[in-house]
Amino acid sequence: MSDDKHFFLRKPWIYDKKAARPVRDDAAGGFETRSLHAGFNPMQDQNDFRSFVPPLVQSITFPYETFDKIPCPVYGRTRTPTNTVLEERIAALEGGEACLTAASGSQALFNLIFTIARPGDNIVTSLNVFGEGYKQAVTIFPERCSVQFRFVKDPADAASWDAQIDEKTKLVWVETPSNPCLFVTDIQAVADVAHAKGVPLMVDNTTATAALQRPMDLGADMVMLSISKFMAGNATILGGALVGPEPLVEDIRWNTTEFVGAIMQPMEAWMTLQYVETLSMRMQRHSANALAVARYLKAHPKVARVNYSGLEDHPQHALACRQMSGHGGLLSFVAPGGMQGAATVMNSFKLVVHAVTFGTSRSICMHPPTITHEHLTPDERRAAGIDDGLIRFSVGLENPEDIIADLEQALAKA
Repeated sequence: MSDDKHFFLRKPWIYDKKAARPVRDDAAGGFETRSLHAGFNPMQDQNDFRSFVPPLVQSITFPYETFDKIPCPVYGRTRTPTNTVLEERIAALEGGEACLTAASGSQALFNLIFTIARPGDNIVTSLNVFGEGYKQAVTIFPERCSVQFRFVKDPADAASWDAQIDEKTKLVWVETPSNPCLFVTDIQAVADVAHAKGVPLMVDNTTATAALQRPMDLGADMVMLSISKFMAGNATILGGALVGPEPLVEDIRWNTTEFVGAIMQPMEAWMTLQYVETLSMRMQRHSANALAVARYLKAHPKVARVNYSGLEDHPQHALACRQMSGHGGLLSFVAPGGMQGAATVMNSFKLVVHAVTFGTSRSICMHPPTITHEHLTPDERRAAGIDDGLIRFSVGLENPEDIIADLEQALAKA
C-alpha cells in the first residue's frame, strides 16, 4: 500500500458480494515459478542489499525519512520487509489479493473473527475443523465476545449450510480436507449458498495447500493457513496466514494485529520462504506416499476404516478429484481395540514419530480423541467420525516401503 494510505486505514472491512474477486498482478507463471519468484526479484528488489535470496531483516523499527513522513513499514507488529515478501508470495500462490501472516494458524483465525464479528453476530461452520478452532468456536468467542457459532448438521449437503445462515452471519468457515478425518467439502456449493445471502466464505487450506487446491478459484473469498504444517514441512516453524481482499487484510493488520501483537517473527518468515520453494515437489511425494500407505491399510484385516480421499471408496473421492490436483499427505485410520488398541499400535512404532503436529517430512502420528479433539463431546466426536481408535497419520517423505514395514510390525502387536 502507498505511504499516504497505509497508516491511517481505519475503516472496517465490509463484504461486498457484488464485487469481483481481484487477482494479483504478480500471480503470473506456474505454481513452481511463483513459489520461487513471487514477492522478490533479485535483479530489481535490491535496495541496500545485493542478495540472491530475500534478506532477513530482524529490525523491529524503521527510521523516519523526515519528521512528517511515516515509513512503511514503521514497526514490527504491523509489517517487516521479510514478512512482506512471504505475504506477497503466499497471496500469489493462493491467487488472492493480499496476505497477512500471524503467529500461528489459530491466531490467524482469531484475528479474522475478532475483526469482522461483533456481539450478537454468528459464524457458520461444521465439526470438521481443527481442535483449537473448535475451542474458539464453543468457548472463547461465545463466552467472551458473545459471538455464536452454528454447526451444520450435514456438511455434505449445501442446503444444510444454507439453513444456518441468517442476517447476523458474518462468515462461513470450511476446512477441507478436514483434520483428522479428511472430510472433503464442496467449496463451490458452499460458496454459492453463502454468497446468495451476502456472506463471505473462508476455507482453511492447511491440509492441501495451494500446491494441491486453490479455494479462491472455486469461490472462496478468503483462505486460512497453518504455515506450521505442510507449507513449512519440517516442524521448525510456528506461523499462520490469511489471504483475502486487501481492505480486509489491512483492517486486520492495522486494527487487530497492531494491538494484539501476535505476529510471525521475521526469522520464521525467512525460513518459510526457503521451504516454500520446494512445496510443490514435497506435496507430490507426500501424496504418492500417502496413497501407497492408504492402500496398504485398506487391505489390512485389522484396520476398520481408512480416511483418505485418494481411495476410490472414500465418500467424497469424486469431489476431491474435481477440486484438488492431489490428495495430500494426511490420512487417518481406525486401529482395532479402541483407545487401548490405538495406544498399542502407536507405542509400537519404530520409524513413525508420536507427536502433535502434521505435515512434516518425517512420518508422524497422533491420537485425536485425547489430544487435538478432546474438547468435543463424545456425541460430537462420533458425528465427526473421530472413533476412540482413530490414529491421525501424517505420511512423510521416507521410502514408502519403510513406512509400510513399520505399520506392519506395529499392527501385528494390536
